[in-house]
Amino acid sequence: MSLSFRVAARDGSARTGVLTTPHAAVETPAFLPVGTQGSVKGLDPQELTAMGARMLLANTYHLYLRPGAGVVRRLGGLHRFMQWPGGILTDSGGFQILSLSSLRQVDDQGVVFRSHLDGSLHALTPEGAVAIQEELGADIITVLDECLPYPVEEARAADSVRRTLDWARRCRESHRTDQALFAIVQGAAFPRLRRRCAEELAALDFPGYAVGGLSVGEPKELTWEVLGETTAHLPPEKPRYLMGVGEPADLLAGVATGVDLFDCVLPTRLGRHGMLLTARGRLSVRSARFAQDASPPDPDCGCTVCRRFSRAYLRHLFRSGELLGPRLASQHNVYFLLRLMAQARDAIRAGSLAEFTGSFLARYRENAWRKGCVT
Repeated sequence: MSLSFRVAARDGSARTGVLTTPHAAVETPAFLPVGTQGSVKGLDPQELTAMGARMLLANTYHLYLRPGAGVVRRLGGLHRFMQWPGGILTDSGGFQILSLSSLRQVDDQGVVFRSHLDGSLHALTPEGAVAIQEELGADIITVLDECLPYPVEEARAADSVRRTLDWARRCRESHRTDQALFAIVQGAAFPRLRRRCAEELAALDFPGYAVGGLSVGEPKELTWEVLGETTAHLPPEKPRYLMGVGEPADLLAGVATGVDLFDCVLPTRLGRHGMLLTARGRLSVRSARFAQDASPPDPDCGCTVCRRFSRAYLRHLFRSGELLGPRLASQHNVYFLLRLMAQARDAIRAGSLAEFTGSFLARYRENAWRKGCVT
């Protein structure tokens, strides 16, 4: 297996280390920008590298449907296809299939679903999910899992855990390459089920573990209770990946519980709508009060967008429908989260993560941009 993970420093449950893959050495905890269809929306791979990104996430479901895993393989694999030199992690597509509630059917064999593109019928088994990801060629691939919505009855969640564990075993048995195969812990919002799933997956000795099925509508307090119960029963020497989390406060909460990797579409999704992540909360550059504001978008940020452009200019781009506006806003937002993780790593090394988090959140929640923010 061409993956290694080393923990370099700890601060309580939080840790910082290095995850090494064939294409990148990733300092953790790390945020992974999302390139759902082989592209981080609006951003060039060179820009991402310059900002400090070392690993991206790509989505198996979307790439399977278009352009097809075989096409990607024949064109040299995802790294060459995307012209991305760093690491790549692919999710199995389970979350996307969950969202197709009216277009899919799940049983112990796998999932039968209709494409959201053309309605064509497809069957995805655990073995098939692994085979597709092997063709795509990512450094880290994930097992097929069943992700449930919130809320759900405990009996239904227990049956889903049984199925997820069985699928994980089948994925492991069918895996043939040296790509690192991560298991995914499920169990909805029930700590008892999460513990069972984590312990049984840990016994199978996967090279890494993802935590799925959180941030799907449950209260935040429950998210962190369930996450803490999960990470406490995962092997401490293996990397941990929390799927689909990108709010700054949530990232820091995840770091505090010992999570190493995060991914989310949040920074580019906000950017496309003119919303910036700043040290004092979200800022909408569409606001009329910025029409003649020559200040940088975020005075506390050192990204190229904030060094070169004004709030007035960004507002003008969005008001004029210029494509540069969403690109610049997305670039800033991705940089903001990458820098936040770098600051968290420094704080862990210094043994001051709690102080850093408290200081950051006190300012972020103060939200000086309240009139222009989305809460």
